[in-house]
Amino acid sequence: MEPDKLMTDISQEISAALKNMGQARTPEEKIMYSEIVKNLCESLGVFLRLVSEMGDMPMYDDDDADPF
Repeated sequence: MEPDKLMTDISQEISAALKNMGQARTPEEKIMYSEIVKNLCESLGVFLRLVSEMGDMPMYDDDDADPF
């Protein structure tokens, strides 16, 4: 699966869970949705940290490679 699509899908799931949490009637339902949102946000954070770390890495191409 493509990382961009995965991050978009997770973001959509977060939005859906927040909407459902707003419509929840019982405290138990609200807690359940808050845990779902927390887990999805943590998952999205993993991808965002990875992208950030990849952006800090130097990029090399064939012209920069050591010929020896």
